[in-house]
Amino acid sequence: MPAFFLEHEASVRLAAFALAFGSVAVWELAAPRRALSVRRRIRWTGNFALAMLNSVALRLVFPAAAVGVAWFAQRESLGWLHHSELPQRFRIAIALVALDLAIYLQHVLFHAVPALWRLHRVHHGDVDFDVTTGFRFHVIEILLSMLYKSLVVAALGAPVLAVLLFELLLSSSSLFNHANARMPGGLDRALRWILVTPDMHRVHHSVAPGETNSNFGFTVPWWDRLFGTYRAQPAAGHEAMTIGVEGFRGENELRLDRMLLQPFRGGSERYSIPRRTESAR
Repeated sequence: MPAFFLEHEASVRLAAFALAFGSVAVWELAAPRRALSVRRRIRWTGNFALAMLNSVALRLVFPAAAVGVAWFAQRESLGWLHHSELPQRFRIAIALVALDLAIYLQHVLFHAVPALWRLHRVHHGDVDFDVTTGFRFHVIEILLSMLYKSLVVAALGAPVLAVLLFELLLSSSSLFNHANARMPGGLDRALRWILVTPDMHRVHHSVAPGETNSNFGFTVPWWDRLFGTYRAQPAAGHEAMTIGVEGFRGENELRLDRMLLQPFRGGSERYSIPRRTESAR
């Protein structure tokens, strides 16, 4: 079974990505949340180019990705869960929760450390917020993230199936919660107790630092609520809020070359991680 998942991991992930992307893109067209400030063709060209570069870099540096690390750890009995007596279904559940917490902590770290923020602000530098923002990350951040994830997988001894499920969930969630799509208010309020919704995550892309440094979760909102980084709504409202990073909002910053060079330009001031300043609504 592990060998099967390792062999077909790339195809399974690509199929899941295509399905999630197509579904969210149609949703955005049918019920847009905000008017886009830049033509879709300009933004999507750069965002897709960056995503393709990231995919090539990942396959060159980490050919088997996190699933391969999980398979190796299982073969060599590495990691805590491989030495536990828990049933497989419990080990999978524990691994999914632990990996999601690890990604939350990584996200907070990329906001708190100036050098890491320089990399991560490429993601925040998008002047609009839609499904393609969900895979707009600097190549160095993508490689560091995979290294971090691989170390967590090995130390945890996460089952191969759990890692594959988590990768699929993380990728699909990133596309979903970056959707420029409208959701009924009641549904959003109910759903954001178990999933990070687009309205919840959009706050994180505000140009205001206090809002940028909130809502770090990608899949579930529990960590933000638990650690006090949850913010219910942007101060200016979703239609009026400004998205992006000050100093990198020009249309030329959407080009691939400018995105790749962005970490080496401009300031790198430390972003503080504020505690929750308003109660959830």
